[in-house]
Amino acid sequence: MRKPDVNFPAWDAGREIVVDPGSPEPLYFQVSRQLHAAIEDGRLPAGARLGNEVDLAASLRLSRPTIRQAIQTLVNQGLLVRRRGVGTQVVRTKVARPLRLSSLFDDLAGLGGRPGTAVLVNRVEAAGADVAELLEAPGLTQVRRLKRLRSADGEPLALMNNYLPDGVIDPADDELRERGLYQLLRSAGVRLHAAEQNIGARLATEEDAELLQEEPGAALLTTQRTTYDDAGRVVEYGWHVYRASRYTFNLSLTNGPQ
Repeated sequence: MRKPDVNFPAWDAGREIVVDPGSPEPLYFQVSRQLHAAIEDGRLPAGARLGNEVDLAASLRLSRPTIRQAIQTLVNQGLLVRRRGVGTQVVRTKVARPLRLSSLFDDLAGLGGRPGTAVLVNRVEAAGADVAELLEAPGLTQVRRLKRLRSADGEPLALMNNYLPDGVIDPADDELRERGLYQLLRSAGVRLHAAEQNIGARLATEEDAELLQEEPGAALLTTQRTTYDDAGRVVEYGWHVYRASRYTFNLSLTNGPQ
């Protein structure tokens, strides 16, 4: 096994990170924000190690779940990685480039199609504990709920569901029909940075089949996506279903470390 070229000592978070229990910012976010800044400015270079969660929690006088959530936020952004036998390490000193996140509306328009949208749900509702967890926002009380049917050239293609923290955007139905969600977020000043997405499949329910003009039990592609801004905050969680007969995902793969 190849040994690393440089051995970095564990970073002394107790000296570098200051948390304010009286701040309206969640404690985990205060920690993740300061870790993010240290990675960005090079104080935590690529390969540097963080202490284990127990030691970090003790040095900062915080709970272990708080430290775990702070670290997981940066793992989700691709800035940290957990390695067995090594601990948590910085993957790179800073984000190499902003990810170009696009919505299905943008993609269809870019391909020369005629995207259409039927807005089925657009409202603010109470946020349960499960929704707050999806949005990584403990204490969140309200959330914007969106449900839209996207079509291409007049034919239904996808059923899209989204949660957004209330106040990020306040779109009218007409705006949702005429523009993609990411267009609306960027227009509101949200700087999209990265996303974590899972792709799967399931069979169409009766509701799916009626909306997507498929037979009940037809194959559907599914995605779950969590989108982050450049401060590491979740600005959108989406779960969508696509007609497998009309839609595919194309992925580009590169050779990673051996």
